[in-house]
Amino acid sequence: MDIEERKGKMTASLQENVAYMNGRLAVDASFDLVYRVIRIGEREACIYFIDGFCKDELMQKMLQYFMSITKKEMPADAHEMSKRCVPYVEVDLKDNWDDIIVNLLSGVFVLFIDGYTQAILIDSRTYPARNVSEPDKDKVLRGSKDGFVETIVFNTALLRRRIRSAELRIEMMNAGKSSKTDIAVCYMASRVDQKFLTQIKERIQNIKVDALTMNQESLAECLYRRRWYNPFPKFKYTERPDTATAQILEGNIIILVDNSPSAMILPTSVFDVIEEADDYYFPPITGTYLRLSRFLIALLTYFMTPTFLLLMNHKEYIPEAFQFIVLKDAENIPLIWQFLILELAIDGLRLAAVNTPNMLSTPLSVMAALVLGEFSVNSGWFNAEVMLYMAFVAIANYTQSNYELGYALKFMRILTLLLTAWFGLWGYIGGILICFIAIVSNRTISGKSYIYPLIPFNWKKVAVSLLRLRLPETKK
Repeated sequence: MDIEERKGKMTASLQENVAYMNGRLAVDASFDLVYRVIRIGEREACIYFIDGFCKDELMQKMLQYFMSITKKEMPADAHEMSKRCVPYVEVDLKDNWDDIIVNLLSGVFVLFIDGYTQAILIDSRTYPARNVSEPDKDKVLRGSKDGFVETIVFNTALLRRRIRSAELRIEMMNAGKSSKTDIAVCYMASRVDQKFLTQIKERIQNIKVDALTMNQESLAECLYRRRWYNPFPKFKYTERPDTATAQILEGNIIILVDNSPSAMILPTSVFDVIEEADDYYFPPITGTYLRLSRFLIALLTYFMTPTFLLLMNHKEYIPEAFQFIVLKDAENIPLIWQFLILELAIDGLRLAAVNTPNMLSTPLSVMAALVLGEFSVNSGWFNAEVMLYMAFVAIANYTQSNYELGYALKFMRILTLLLTAWFGLWGYIGGILICFIAIVSNRTISGKSYIYPLIPFNWKKVAVSLLRLRLPETKK
């Protein structure tokens, strides 16, 4: 039979099964796809595995055990074989070719035995992985120094270590026709919104893409067809297990994607994006201060440069006590162009820092500070005040870890700058209104208000969102 005729379920003939597997996988063309014919209980058998995924010592011990089985000890079918003669915990039986091949390519050890109509799958795989360490992006002020890695099993173990409850559910799914990327949906059964959970699982099941090439970002684009003109983030990402755990306990859904060292939090409002786990590692008053400071600084990153531009174009708006902010030197280049050039230059420096080798990062920083800082002002390209305010904006963007929110505020800031330069005070007000409408009219992936608990208003939730309150006690 050819391959097309054999699609479906395997047969009891080892010769036919091996011929199908070798033809379907083109075994001879891939050096890391290994198969070997052996004898078990005087029956022909064949094993398949991916070199690098299986534990060599364990495989050697199992082969020694299989070859020691006598004809009398040989079970009649695969089910009895898995119960009596497979010395391993994670064992499964499959007879569907698609399931067998997907498991094999995922790293599972596959055993075919002549006369058996089911393949024995032994999950002894181990993935290449780095050590669990503090994430570079989500730095920890005080708390656990572990972080998510690229191996999904390790990440789920970090969650299980923190939540030792029978209510914790971790459902494994996959997406991508070619990639078959593993996706873990994590939630508390008694606290999650069941309707929203069903909706998310249906969306994952209905994903029709060839591969999730960019891991979580590809998944996010498949889950939510966002409006391209609204840049505010619909998802929050974290590399910290403590943050993910806290979100699960609050009734949210955490999605882990294999090969990605971060967790996706659903649903996410604007207050969830600003909130950080570090607030809860300090006393309530300190945590409240940190949270309000982060919120205030985020507002300043948006308002500072458009407000300065408005005041410089309309000096009559400046109170007498603040006359010192007026530019001391002449404007060789219009202020709006100075701001726009520096917005682009800051992104250029950020990209340069990412791609610069560690040994050259310090010399590059010194060069950038001297050339772009001092010489650009002395040469007349930029005014010192403009450099000061843009430096504050650039540094303040790093007070919160969400890159998407930082760029959303950046886009709104540039739009407000342009409207202010063109239309003065009315343009400034119009830019603020556009930003406000973009936030208010937004929706989370669950369809709820993006600024909940402000709309609809819930005083208790507002207090929890803005203030670091004491942890609630468990009801007896």
